Amino acid sequence: MKRIASFLLGGLMTVPVCAAPAITAEEWQSYLEAYVSEDGRVIDTANGNISHSESQGYGLVLAALAEDRASFDRILNFTKTELMVREDGLAAWRWEPDADPHVTDTNNATDGDMLIAYGLLLAGDLWSEPAFSTEATAMVQTIGRSMLVPADGLPAILPGSEGFAGNDLTAGQPILNPSYWIFETLPRFHGLDPVIDWNAVTQTGLELLRRAAETPVGIPGDWVIMAAGTIGPAPDFPAAFGYNGIRIPLYLMRAGLDPAYLEPFRAKASSAGLFKIDLATGNAMEPIDEPGYRLIQAAMECVATGQVVPEELRTLQTTSYYAATLQLLMLDHLRRQRPDCLGLEAQS
Repeated sequence: MKRIASFLLGGLMTVPVCAAPAITAEEWQSYLEAYVSEDGRVIDTANGNISHSESQGYGLVLAALAEDRASFDRILNFTKTELMVREDGLAAWRWEPDADPHVTDTNNATDGDMLIAYGLLLAGDLWSEPAFSTEATAMVQTIGRSMLVPADGLPAILPGSEGFAGNDLTAGQPILNPSYWIFETLPRFHGLDPVIDWNAVTQTGLELLRRAAETPVGIPGDWVIMAAGTIGPAPDFPAAFGYNGIRIPLYLMRAGLDPAYLEPFRAKASSAGLFKIDLATGNAMEPIDEPGYRLIQAAMECVATGQVVPEELRTLQTTSYYAATLQLLMLDHLRRQRPDCLGLEAQS
């Protein structure tokens, strides 16, 4: 019997997994065929077939969860040779297949860096490779020392090294993206780099959600500022909850956090599904309705009421890179931690 470690805020919990990873071989092969090139580039099929540090990071995490060393190695090789071009050891965020040079923006995206580091950590654990853990530690230390900034007096994740610092329009507060709080990573980062108070960073992410819950809409926009004890849309960014924010409930569930934080997101869903929300009016703007997104809604409903996830959402559907990625991450969590949501019994 294999054992895979799930690192939650309460500490290390080891979950027994019988015979195979929670991501099936068939699902993983479908994902590889749809979104991962032979040279390890993870392709954002709904965004001009570009790649970015986020896609590469998700690819590394999923390859580790699928226990596929060969795919992990090729995704990592592309990441290191094509995106790790910055002097600080973080990744350039955007790679375009038709551009020369391919990297068209060397700014980093901190969530992508966090995912890459987390993928390396999972791989180091799974395959007993200290080199992966060493690489992850270097990235985590850089993130902790250069990508954390005070926001309304709290330690917050700066989305990138350029373009998000405070200015006159934001009353000197940085622009934040609540979906960059990948909560399951932060306890691991604290273990690697205890000089940084990563637990306080977790609390800032939860404070963002607490403040958003008190606004008329009840959920945060994709781009926000925190100031004077409140939260609001960032100037010069769309005042909307959308494709960034849809992964916040996923991250909350994967980290085993208090289900109460899910309720504002669940309340904004409807029998018709999830939608982009205009923060100015609270009105739905357009549906977010691919299977991967609908699975997040169904998982929230199961957590709240025990309602089993519809059968058609219980296996991967390769509709687009982002939706399929979130669906695999959600399925991995449900199969390990909440098999009841899939109509299954817990494995002993």
